[in-house]
This record gives sequence, structure tokens and C-alpha cells, in this order.
Amino acid sequence: MAVLFQIRNAHLSYGDQVLLDNAEATITDEAKVGFVGRNGAGKSTLLRVLMGEEELDAGEVIRHPNLRIGYLRQHDPFAPEESALDFLMRDSEQPDWKCGEIAGQFEIKGDYLHGPVKSLSGGWQTRVKLAALLLHEPNLLILDEPTNFLDLRTQILLEHFLISFRQACLIVSHDRTFLKSTCDHTLDLTRGTLTMYPGKIAKFLEYQAERREQAIRENASTATKQRQLEKFIAKNKAGANTASQARSKQKQLERLKLNEIASDEKTAHIRAPLVNPKQGAAVRCEDLAIGYPDHRVSENINLEIEHQQRAAIVGDNGQGKTTLLRTLVGSLDPLDGRARWGHNCSIGTYAQHVYTTLPPEDTVLEYLEQQALHGTTDQQILAVAGSLLFHDDHVHKKIKVLSGGERARLCMAGLLLGDYNILVLDEPGNHLDVETVESLAEALLAYKGTVIFTAHDRHFVNRIATAIIEVRDGTVKNYVGDYDSYVYRINKEIEAGDRDSNGRGASRTPDDKLGDSSQPLSQNKRREFKKKIKSIERKIAKLDEERKSLNEAMLSVTDPEEAMQIHEKIESVTKELTEAEEEWLELN
Repeated sequence: MAVLFQIRNAHLSYGDQVLLDNAEATITDEAKVGFVGRNGAGKSTLLRVLMGEEELDAGEVIRHPNLRIGYLRQHDPFAPEESALDFLMRDSEQPDWKCGEIAGQFEIKGDYLHGPVKSLSGGWQTRVKLAALLLHEPNLLILDEPTNFLDLRTQILLEHFLISFRQACLIVSHDRTFLKSTCDHTLDLTRGTLTMYPGKIAKFLEYQAERREQAIRENASTATKQRQLEKFIAKNKAGANTASQARSKQKQLERLKLNEIASDEKTAHIRAPLVNPKQGAAVRCEDLAIGYPDHRVSENINLEIEHQQRAAIVGDNGQGKTTLLRTLVGSLDPLDGRARWGHNCSIGTYAQHVYTTLPPEDTVLEYLEQQALHGTTDQQILAVAGSLLFHDDHVHKKIKVLSGGERARLCMAGLLLGDYNILVLDEPGNHLDVETVESLAEALLAYKGTVIFTAHDRHFVNRIATAIIEVRDGTVKNYVGDYDSYVYRINKEIEAGDRDSNGRGASRTPDDKLGDSSQPLSQNKRREFKKKIKSIERKIAKLDEERKSLNEAMLSVTDPEEAMQIHEKIESVTKELTEAEEEWLELN
């Protein structure tokens, strides 16, 4: 087992904040490590140190000489108008057949492979970046929040890829479901200390809680012993016959030490608005069509959401989840039909873009005063602000200096100061750390109103959803089943490969070389096909190497006759290579 890198005695500070304090960790090849810690703990900074983009104040990072890091880029690496295939070939310098093979692992096919990559959604661009990583054959993948903004299908594809990836991974993520599926080790960064746990995230959290409880019990026992010794010393230190015993007990007392238990870090405590529960339909859609003047996203929508339901809107990215929410709350006009809300419905909205449109010159307190109901006292406003970690002077900060996470919490605080009996939440977990998302889930479980929401966090959806509404292939309808069954179905579709990249049923032509999907290949036939594909791949690799060698030889040859012979060989090899690639594509 090779050590890919080792962190020794690492120290790193930014101003007064200590990110690493004598931190140590080792990552070996083939280890899949989930990297966890609270927002601001220094996880992304440590990743930059590992990649050589930042320096430690003290300590060292020892890297294996053969370490090849593949880092999931957050920036846009694509050239104007280039296709995904063009980008993969340019970035990796690999032939088109190899790029197409790797892209196929992420369902990047057809127009998604050959069309302009910049026109793809963020989730599909992430798939292209992942394919590019794999083409560089790294032995350590570093992924920083890879599931952000990915729909369920892409998350599952990424999971399948990582599970089958035979090299090491270091993954920063707040998504516990994702870490549970992909990682067998857990690395925690808390208050400058790195702790490597040889197990999955759930077991690590149990271990962490048990260690804390054990330390508390030991401290209680030690404190009792200290009181007993202090009492004995006070009673006997003046006695001529007992003074020596008292001195002995004093030495025992001095040896007793309490375990250091770090005080709990501040965590948001969200309280949902107190509302009177209502019965009946909260909203009813009748022959509704949604979309834009030049593009219908979905039509013939007939559905009903009951009061006190918590309805999760699910579906692939680009299918129309946000369009549906915008139409329901009236920020987008329906193309046909109508969405009708029940009597006395008061709707509070949290959208993905809300925190970017807050008044920048207002302070936190001024914004909350504007959002609060008439008659809300300053004490009540400050209590809500404090519950979302705006304490003391923080309430006088201007919005323009707040981070994305702080703005998201501020928007949430504004909602909580209202009396909304309907909450429409579009990706409420974005920019909130895992502890705040947990607090939000607890609040929504206790809420007596109606919740309509979208979210990419499977743990969050599974905890709170009581109804599933699927947006798919131009239709919107109630899904018969819970969220677990929905995730199971998507998994099965991916494993079966019976849906294409657009989320629509894959079409097959009658003369499909692999036969109609209603007549599956026999096991022997499948083995025969796989064997033939592998044989062609070996042939392609050999021919490709031969062509490269001939091209290099052509650059140095001076004799015209010899040059003509090499040229004819290149033509012959190129023709053979083209035929092999066409056969490979046909079989695949």
C-alpha cells in the first residue's frame, strides 16, 4: 500500500484564525476519503495546500513522486463554440474514440457530446469536466463539493463512477448520503486538528458523539473525586497525626486533570412561523401550461397540493422545477390554464436568486425590521437574528459585506418573522452549512403550514417530504411512492441504460445492431460482444501508437523515396484505424 501524501506538523493561520494546528494526516492509494468539517474550518484551503497553490506557515506535505492529482475545476475551462468532444480531445490529447468511450460513462452522447459545450447546463458541464479528469489517468481525485447544483440522476452517475474508480479520492462534501455511498474513510478538520477515521461518515459521527459522552462522564467522575480529596485535605491538614496523609492526598489532587471538551460551536436554531393548521387544497392546478413565450416547458398540468403537505418537486435539471415554482408564486405568468390558491393563503418565498437581490446598503437589523410583521418588538427581531447567528455587532453589518451563507441565513430569518402559512422554497440548502440545514429540517417538520420545495440534498428531501411531484418529459404529476422508491427507480434506469441524457426514453432504430430492447442479448452473446470490443480497443491503441511513430519518423527523414514509403504506411495505418474506430462505435 503506497502513501500518496503525508501531512506532518502542519500549521496555518489567517490573521487570528488558526486553520491548522500541528495537523497530521496520511492518504494511501485506493482510499476513498470523505473530508468533513464546518464551513470556514479550512477544508478548501488545505486542498489548495495539497495541490501546491498555497504554502504552510510551518510543517510539510510529503508527496509520492508518482502522485498525479485530478482536481475538479470550478471555473469554465471551455473555448467558445467547441463541443464536449473537442474539449476532451484538446484537454487530454487523447484520440476521439478514447474520449468518446470515457464520455459515455457519464451518458455524454449524441448532441451532448458533439454540440456546443457552453450551451449545456451546469450539471452536464460538470460531467464533461469529470470525463476530462479521468482521461488524465490520475491516481488521486480531489473533489470540492462535487454535488452542488447536480440533479439526482447526475449525482447517482457520479456515485457509480467513484465506486468503480480504482484509485484514491479525497472528497469535500456536506452531502452525507453521497459520502456514505462513495467513501470508506472519514477525515475531519475541527479547530485546526485533522482526525482520520477508518470508516464511513455515519460511524464516524457515532464515534465522535461517543468520545464526547465518554469525556463528559470521565470529567464528572474526576470532579467527584476532586471534591472528596479537597474535603479530606481541609479536614485533616491541621492535625498532627493526619497532616502527612493530607499532603499525600494533595499530590493526588494535583495529578487529577479534567479532559478538555471543546465548547459547542454556535449553530443556527431555526423556528418556523407559528400558524393555525388548515384543511383542504392549498393550491390546485387546472390544465396549466408553464414556460416562456418561445418555449413551452410543460402543459396539461392537473394536480393538487393539500394544506400541511410538504411536497418535494423532483426531476432532472432543465426539466422545469424552478419554472413550476415561479408560476405557482406568480413571478411567471402561465401560458394556459391556471394555478388557484385556497382561501387566506399567505405565501413566503425563498428562491435561489433572492439573497443576491437584497438591499446592499441596509444593515441586517434594518432588513429584518422591514420584513417583520407590524407590532413585532425589537427583542423578538433580535432573538430571531441571534437564532441564525447574527449576534451583537453582527446585526449592524451592511448586507453588502455578508457572505453567501450569511445572506442565505438572513433571507431565512426574514421569512421566519412573517406569518406565512405557505412556504415555497427553491433549493433552501444552497450556501447553508450542514448544521443549519439540519436545523431547517427540524423546523419544517414542526411547521403546521404547507411546504413546496426543491432540493438536491437527498438526506434533506427524504427527511421532510410527505409528497413527491415529478417534473419529467413535459409533464408534471404526483409520483406514486415515497422518495426512497423514486431514488431506487432512477438508479435502476441508470443501471439499465434505458433513458438517454435528456431524461427521455432512448430511441432505437429497427436495424439496431444490438437488437431491439424487447429482445435482450443472451449472456453468451453479451460476453462475445464484450470480448470483441476489448479486442478492437487493443487494435486501435496499437494502430494509434504506430501512426504516431510514423509521423515522428516523417519529421526527421530527408530522403524523398523513404519519405514516400513512410507516407504510404501512414495512409494505410490511418485507413485501418478509421475502420477499427467505426467498428468500435457501431458495437458500442
